[in-house]
Amino acid sequence: MGDRYYSNGARIVAVVCAIFVSFTYVAGQMRGVGVVFSRFLEVDINIGVMIGMAIVFFYAVLGGMKGITYTQAAQYCVLIFAYLVPAIFISILLTDHLIPQIGFGGSLGGAIGSQVANGETIKLLDKLNQLNVELGFAEYTSGKKTTLDVLCITGALMAGTAGLPHVIVRFYTVPKVRDARISAGWALFFIALLYTTAPAVAAFARTNLIETVSEASYADNNGDKVIPQWFKTWEDTGLLAWVDKNDDGKVQYVAGAALAGKPVFTDERGSHGQRMVSNSNPDTKNELYVDRDIIVLANPEIANLPAWVIALVAAGGLAAALSTAAGLLLVVSTSISHDLLKRVFIPSITEKQELLAARIAAAFAVMIAGYFGINPPGFVAQVVAFAFGLACSSFFPAIILGIFVKRANREGVVSGMLAGIIFTAAYIIYFKFMGGTPDQYWFGISPEGIGALGMLLNFAVAFVVSRFTPETPQEVQELVEHIRVPAGSSGPSAAH
Repeated sequence: MGDRYYSNGARIVAVVCAIFVSFTYVAGQMRGVGVVFSRFLEVDINIGVMIGMAIVFFYAVLGGMKGITYTQAAQYCVLIFAYLVPAIFISILLTDHLIPQIGFGGSLGGAIGSQVANGETIKLLDKLNQLNVELGFAEYTSGKKTTLDVLCITGALMAGTAGLPHVIVRFYTVPKVRDARISAGWALFFIALLYTTAPAVAAFARTNLIETVSEASYADNNGDKVIPQWFKTWEDTGLLAWVDKNDDGKVQYVAGAALAGKPVFTDERGSHGQRMVSNSNPDTKNELYVDRDIIVLANPEIANLPAWVIALVAAGGLAAALSTAAGLLLVVSTSISHDLLKRVFIPSITEKQELLAARIAAAFAVMIAGYFGINPPGFVAQVVAFAFGLACSSFFPAIILGIFVKRANREGVVSGMLAGIIFTAAYIIYFKFMGGTPDQYWFGISPEGIGALGMLLNFAVAFVVSRFTPETPQEVQELVEHIRVPAGSSGPSAAH
């Protein structure tokens, strides 16, 4: 940004955007780390976040770029394997299909499928719709978002991926342009595997949760369905709770919030074995509180898969969260030490001093990330969507214009970045923290998708301002030509 737009001002704006995006993203990752440690070390989620902070700080600060690159490569393999294996297992159990994407649209099989009378076949999604309606929820496949909102969310996720700082910096860890392109191609293939499996995992988890928990009892007194051990284990983490409102010893899972706030526990158990939960919401009959962040991790336990699969999912979740958090914290620390101190404010700083500054910045970044992990602005997937939207509205247009539009100058692009990220951040903050309601959404676009609108605003401002301000210097235009045709290729600018 500093070189292409020939300005330390552009560099500073880029650093501020990178830090803002990184902290938003890392909040979700630290929360994920806390959930994993909370369940499998049997500690409070806040303690789990602190353990995650210590681990991330250890290898982000001591390992640096090289250490994080190698750990991310290893964690990437673990993540893919850990996500797909249980999805395949559960797909076979529920639908008799090996491939989750096919099982998602297929007919029920296994134990749940055998419950269908007269040998009929019923689609998984039809069964899920039926279960939801019976419990008072809307049909699972009913569209709760407008088509425009879905398109905006998709656009923000796609363009945001290309603008995430910790993704961009990975291209500097390979020796040749060809290596970067090959690795990006493979990455997209595995990302496609992961993302196309996600809807199936969600549907499987929802079906299993309803079938396992609804109307189950703690004690098998009259042949009732018994609450399984996984429920009691997660209940002890404080991320799943049950309050018996009608004192019948059964979990009544229906539409509506079970609690008026977050669950509060005591060591004493209720008359039917449940943890004592305050903040009960008397306006609904629902007796079950489920933290949405536990669903992927709890899914193999709900499906009663082998212990090694459950452990594999925990390893995958931990790998995903820790690797991303470490990459983001590295972006924050190096942006402050190198781009701000070395390149702008203290050019005379030595490498040793720069390294020290990076480690101090990383320490502060870990503490801030831990705070957001303990007090997240939303559930993990939601927070991650905000980060993608912020990256989409700030970096993506600047990168595209910098490569493909020679006329894009520092005044235009800096103005566009500021307009995009301020608009997007203000929209998210208003609707998530200042009491804005969904009926006030612009064109029905939710905070998760507003980054796409911020991106369009960024492009528009950059084009208009660039048109009415001085042209890009000749040497920068030559730099753009050089970027388009990398060194070693047989192009018109290879001589550069």
